Amino acid sequence: MVRKALVAVTLAATLSLPAFAHAQDAGPYKVLRIQLVGGEGGFDYVTADPDGRNLYVARSGPAGHIGVFNLDTLAQVGDIPNTSAHGGAVDTHTGHGFATSNPVTMFDGKTFAILKRIDVQGHPDGYLNDPWNHHFYVLSHAEPNITVLDDRDGSILGTINIGGAPEEAATDSHGKIYVDVVDKAAIAVIDASTMKMIGRYDVSSKGSECAGLALDVKNNILFAACRANQNMVILSATDGHIITDLPIGNGCDGVTFNPETMEAFSSQGDGTLTVIKENSPTDFAVEQTVPTPMRAKTITLDTKTGHLFLITAEYGPVAPASPQAPPPPPGMPAWMRGPRPPMIPGSFQILEVGK
Repeated sequence: MVRKALVAVTLAATLSLPAFAHAQDAGPYKVLRIQLVGGEGGFDYVTADPDGRNLYVARSGPAGHIGVFNLDTLAQVGDIPNTSAHGGAVDTHTGHGFATSNPVTMFDGKTFAILKRIDVQGHPDGYLNDPWNHHFYVLSHAEPNITVLDDRDGSILGTINIGGAPEEAATDSHGKIYVDVVDKAAIAVIDASTMKMIGRYDVSSKGSECAGLALDVKNNILFAACRANQNMVILSATDGHIITDLPIGNGCDGVTFNPETMEAFSSQGDGTLTVIKENSPTDFAVEQTVPTPMRAKTITLDTKTGHLFLITAEYGPVAPASPQAPPPPPGMPAWMRGPRPPMIPGSFQILEVGK
């Protein structure tokens, strides 16, 4: 017990805000808070529910669960146990939430009680909840690439193959879904009514391994964050023509867009958060690079406060690589290559970024 307390004190000192204060790049955004959460398990996505004022944090592995935190205080307000998932989201209208565990977990958005488990094919990973028709999209690198669920009862409505591995999706809330295809340097366009792919935009001339995607609905502009080129490819959602591209950090895994400030945010595992300002539908610029802890690579936006939330943990030293170890896959970010360092127990944390 004493040892655990000492670890917590040490980590609290390590995660203090002054460590970031001196490194802040010129610009309005900064790390406002680092909330030490602890607990066991891996992690991937984090999702804000601005209406319900909750933050959903998925943990994976034998101790997998979904932690639910108050968006304003970051105090834990609920937990969904026995759910090893990549992430989860709630449909405010139906009051139902879904987590990309295998099988997919459907839960109550107020009590967080598990309502049912839904067997799906593939390997549930990414996800999108579309308020337009109250469908939940389960993304999988293996076929079927997308499984569509009805938010009302969790029934499987259909599957969609997009000819590659999906990473992140965005909705225009008017019947179109956009999905970045990480292994094809492309953006798939899906008709939400027919659940069919109706187009695919090629971005290979500017970027590849795009692992983050966001949409400016008003101007119909897509922001695709690409790992291989370490850039943000900005393109028209109407016809796919590329408008421009801008540099970002290494190891992107999430993008979000704030329509109130006309800014896109790309989180990277190399310890940076890139802020891109949309000055007009044809004029874009890197506004700021915000330092963050390493491996804070996924991101979500609280649209009511404009604050951003990321998750990460502290890691120990990396064990020496085995001479027999296979070479890393082409295009894998440097920080992901080789043996992965062990997570320091109890070091999992939530970051809050804002002005």
